[in-house]
Amino acid sequence: MLNGKIALITGGGRGIGRAIALAFAREGARIAVAARTAEQVEQVAAEIGNGAIAVVCDVSSSESVTQMFAQTRERLGNVDILVNNAGIAESATLVTTSDDLWSRHLAINLSGTFYCTRAALPAMLEKKWGRVINVASIAGKTGAPYIAAYSASKHGVMGLTRSVALEVATSGITVNAICPGYVDTDMVTRGIERVTTRTGRTADEALEAIKKMSPQNRLATAEEVAAVALLLASDDGRGINGQGINIDGGSVFY
Repeated sequence: MLNGKIALITGGGRGIGRAIALAFAREGARIAVAARTAEQVEQVAAEIGNGAIAVVCDVSSSESVTQMFAQTRERLGNVDILVNNAGIAESATLVTTSDDLWSRHLAINLSGTFYCTRAALPAMLEKKWGRVINVASIAGKTGAPYIAAYSASKHGVMGLTRSVALEVATSGITVNAICPGYVDTDMVTRGIERVTTRTGRTADEALEAIKKMSPQNRLATAEEVAAVALLLASDDGRGINGQGINIDGGSVFY
């Protein structure tokens, strides 16, 4: 399905990014996985094998993103499929949201997506084929208490997705977002730890409360997100453009 395509996945060292990298590799793509932690991406690249490479990158730095694309181009070639998955999620009431917390979310979640997409597009436009897949969140479509910075950054990702999708619509390139609800990853595990610390609930109680936020009463899996990413990356998904596809069990309908 993706034979010969070169895919770059940011935040590729664990969770959703790792699952997408593995899924793409199984379909014949050549993989570059990037993250700030060298050990994690090196482990995923070794797990994939077949010439997969690990690149250390801080997506909040335009310079670091430029270097990531240069390394990928030198070792694999120009990127055909970009997955903007790197991100953070922290919680605080608005009045206790510090300047640093706010800036971190915008820098990593939103500016990082912008820097990477801007770097990827020239080669895609020249080739007249490309896929940009942004891992956003249902928080990019709706709000919730204590996540103003996170939700604002993901709403920004949705606006970026829709605008760029229209800009390149006649160029053989699609730009889409995937909007997961709660996914069974380390990010949710850390969220449960914060809930237990702040509320005194047990970890099991916190997990059950999170599950109930989905009409299916369960967490999604990273592999479910990867399956949607695979469709968007393929020629079968070429008619899907500018969309935010929810994977949340039905909690959000737009």
